[in-house]
Amino acid sequence: MRNKLIVALAMLCFPYIAEAKIVHMSTKSMSLVIDAQAGEEAKFIYFGSRISDDEIETLRKTETPNLSAYPVYGMSVQAESALSVIHTDGNLTLDLAVEKVGETKGKDAKVTMIELKDRHYPFFVSLCYRTYYEEDIIEMWAEYSHKESAGVMLTQFASAYIPVRYGDVWLSQFYGSWANEARIDEAPLNHGMKVIKNRDGVRNSHTAHSEIMLSLDGKAKEKTGRVIGAALCYSGNYKLRIDTDESNFHHFFAGINEDNSEYSLAPGEKFTTPELALTYSKDGLGGVSRNFHRWSRKYKLAHGSVPRKILLNSWEGVYFNTSEDRMYKMIEDIASMGGELFVMDDGWFGKKYSRNDSRALGDWSVDSRKLPGGIQGLIDSAHKNGIKFGIWIEPEMTNTVSELYEKHPEYVIKPAHRQPTTGRGGTQLVLDLGNPEVQQLVFNVVDTLLTNYPDIDYIKWDANASVMNHGSQYLADNQSHLFIEYHRGFAKVLDRIRKKYPDVTIQACASGGGRVNHGILPWFDEFWVSDNTDALQRIYMQWGTSYFFPAIAMASHISASPNHQTSRAVSLKYRIDVAMSGRLGLEMQPSQMTAEETELCRKAISEYKEIRPVVQFGDLYRLLSPYDRKGAASLMYVSPQKDKAVFYWWKTETFMGQQLPRVAMDGLDPDKRYRVMELNRIDDKPLVYEGMVFSGEYLNSNGLEMPLTHKVSVDRSRRNEYSSRVLYLEAVNDK
Repeated sequence: MRNKLIVALAMLCFPYIAEAKIVHMSTKSMSLVIDAQAGEEAKFIYFGSRISDDEIETLRKTETPNLSAYPVYGMSVQAESALSVIHTDGNLTLDLAVEKVGETKGKDAKVTMIELKDRHYPFFVSLCYRTYYEEDIIEMWAEYSHKESAGVMLTQFASAYIPVRYGDVWLSQFYGSWANEARIDEAPLNHGMKVIKNRDGVRNSHTAHSEIMLSLDGKAKEKTGRVIGAALCYSGNYKLRIDTDESNFHHFFAGINEDNSEYSLAPGEKFTTPELALTYSKDGLGGVSRNFHRWSRKYKLAHGSVPRKILLNSWEGVYFNTSEDRMYKMIEDIASMGGELFVMDDGWFGKKYSRNDSRALGDWSVDSRKLPGGIQGLIDSAHKNGIKFGIWIEPEMTNTVSELYEKHPEYVIKPAHRQPTTGRGGTQLVLDLGNPEVQQLVFNVVDTLLTNYPDIDYIKWDANASVMNHGSQYLADNQSHLFIEYHRGFAKVLDRIRKKYPDVTIQACASGGGRVNHGILPWFDEFWVSDNTDALQRIYMQWGTSYFFPAIAMASHISASPNHQTSRAVSLKYRIDVAMSGRLGLEMQPSQMTAEETELCRKAISEYKEIRPVVQFGDLYRLLSPYDRKGAASLMYVSPQKDKAVFYWWKTETFMGQQLPRVAMDGLDPDKRYRVMELNRIDDKPLVYEGMVFSGEYLNSNGLEMPLTHKVSVDRSRRNEYSSRVLYLEAVNDK
């Protein structure tokens, strides 16, 4: 499941191209060219817009390649390297030469392997490239093996290296924290070393992301300019390095973070790095995003072609105060509003220790004091109301106050001779997934639930702690393998789960947006963008997340007002309009809503079902960024056939006498004509252009005027500063 092509491709033997000199890997719009002459070092020639073979020959004559395709340490020690090792005899050098080049073609992708060998040692490196022609994506990774007499220590092991010509290059990256994930940071690449890294051990996308964009024509633009997008597909610790040295290049390396993770590679063992997915577009940031979204839905995201259900999650409605009556009522409420799924969050388990706070993780038995009818009773209630049922688990964790920890203290991550450092609530601990017994334990959590209750439709898989102290009670002398083995174990467990339960929907939640990464998506259908459900802040976080991840994967919920994280009071209309730009859900207590609010949600759910195919499978066009500080933000989705579109507009600040820019649309067929309808309307009167028809050319060039306020009635108490609009555009046949 880690990649829908890996298993099939691995079973194929690679036909080798004798004495290949030029390796040209191309998609419909881009080319990557490597000089791979047998007996010589592999050299980088070109990466960018697609070029012909004739042009490659011209490049070889006019621009002699002098950059390694995969720099290694030892024979030249001044520059940054992708790979460094300590041989069995203590030698720190590598000197790799091309042995052969292999290629195999699958149904949807082509894999090229450039085989390298050290000139003296029996140490082997395979540079691997998987090319997705239609999606304009190339995945790059490396594989290492050796036949030395004992272990070879890997001290640095990047997945890939790409040189980028020095110039007015800008970096778009992401920063943040819990409840403030995926914030965008843009700056020019200056001389020196830029490092983006993660050392959490479990979660890797709270404070930074392993995805970047490099804009080659100055500050990034949404619609124009040459842009490179890169995403490391890995669930664990990573390190991205960009070295701008005295040469004419920015040197970009991406891979596993080797800090305190040196790896002893045994003779005959193969070490495979995670993939770096790479794309190039001349259509700015938006072009890169659309490439990644299409590739992600088709090849990475679990069930990427299946529409996601509209759900109610119980967490913010009841927190730990789970009870049968509350769950039954929430099931009835979401069903009555047209929802399709109810998810019971934390607080449902524990016998000796009831889960009323941070205790009892690992004790996955139903608390019959809270749920006398058990899980089956809730499933039956959901079925009776015509919806599906889902459940929350946190199987990678335990607590010091739990039956699991009392029985198996050896299962937790902790160093020898030390007391374990605890997390959430002063009790939380991380289980050591490098231990096969722990892998079996975690698998059993899911297997037992889905065996006993096969009608469970959805699992919310959480992970609320990092690796807080370095130490494995299982790995003995290989303590530096801790982080790598944790994520290998994680992959093994999820592979087993997906093999046995291929159809269940699984959400990746890790204290909110801690696992937003393509490395986990083959096992997961979606992720929780953030524990922060505040609609205004969600605009910023979901904007950044959309750079690399499609809307179908972004869980976005309508929550209460005032918001539970920011205490901001935001109108329900605004909260709905923001949530409808991702995978729509609710995160609140419906019984506390007024009849008017309930009806507005019911109407929104009905209308989201109509636009769901466009939002979840359409092409994204970001129109006005909230980071531009223009007082508003806007984006739209357009169906692949360009016959339907959904336009979103949110005001992000309010002042008297305010002037806001008019937002031109994008992505529409200029030769088509579109009828405009407003969704989630609360105004007393429709917009002046409601039901009218405009050409795609006009809308792409001019857009439509957005009223700055809602005219809801003469009752001033019903007015607020939050204005937003959602427009549904549908092509009409004038013939």
